[in-house]
Amino acid sequence: MEVFTLHDAIPHDNNTVITVGTFDGVHKGHQFIIESMLTLKQKKKDARTVIVTFDPHPQTVIPRKDKPPITLLSDISERLQLLESYGIDMVVIIPFTKEFAQTSSDEFIRTYIHEKIGFSDIFIGYDHGFGKAREGGANTLHALSEELQFTVHPIEPYVIDHKTVSSTEIRKALSEGNLPEAFDMLGHPYFIEGIVKKGDQRGRTIGFPTANVKPAIPYKLFPRKGVYFVSTDINGRTVYGMANIGNRPTVEITDQISLEVHFFDVNEDLYDTQLVIWFLKYIREEQAFASLDHLKEQLHRDETICREIMNSLDNIEDES
Repeated sequence: MEVFTLHDAIPHDNNTVITVGTFDGVHKGHQFIIESMLTLKQKKKDARTVIVTFDPHPQTVIPRKDKPPITLLSDISERLQLLESYGIDMVVIIPFTKEFAQTSSDEFIRTYIHEKIGFSDIFIGYDHGFGKAREGGANTLHALSEELQFTVHPIEPYVIDHKTVSSTEIRKALSEGNLPEAFDMLGHPYFIEGIVKKGDQRGRTIGFPTANVKPAIPYKLFPRKGVYFVSTDINGRTVYGMANIGNRPTVEITDQISLEVHFFDVNEDLYDTQLVIWFLKYIREEQAFASLDHLKEQLHRDETICREIMNSLDNIEDES
């Protein structure tokens, strides 16, 4: 997959199937758009598929008054990895600024999409708005389509169990600790990619050393505070463990939410290692304990639960 920014010399090609959006999380609704683009590509000789996206996310630059402060399901690195895995040929990243936000929807399509990239077909989601104040939509595209010689492909809502799949609904599910619902809408477990940074090493004193994982962006969504069964990849092998998301009320009082992961049967130095933490099961709420000894007792119970899940997964893999 080729990746360009708006300021690069992007190869112009009118035989292009294109779409525009933030694609936060690259959920099943997004995947349906991608599948539709790939299906059309097969019918058109030598066509390419292009996704135009934005970094940073527009709502981190200009917050929307009708929505709470944004938290993101994926940073740009995670988004690119997911888009590549689904077979997109090219991604064009538009650096989003307050100045760019003043671009009208008409100018956006003419100057940036038609003249800069080129396209013959454009897919647009049912609720997607583009241009200044999100003024543009399917009607804007239809009005320009004859003049600029392209076809508009509106995409209807993607629905699972009578609920429209959206980044907002996934954020809600994760904030409630509802991993199965988030999984259904994402098509994969939720994950956080980050760097292991040095913490206070308090976990070592009670026999549960943890990796303090810092996400790459401050807007990354943390799921509901609590303990989770998780996995990651270390040196090419899948490793399981248990993670705590929260502000560690037993040991300190802080507003800072952290992600700390205790990996099972791992003795490696992970400082400054980049890891992807996959959230597989919500175990319990975060709690304040009367002492570190009480906390340690609970962690042993959490570990027992997580190892039972891990063993059941191993048995399934052995049987297959």
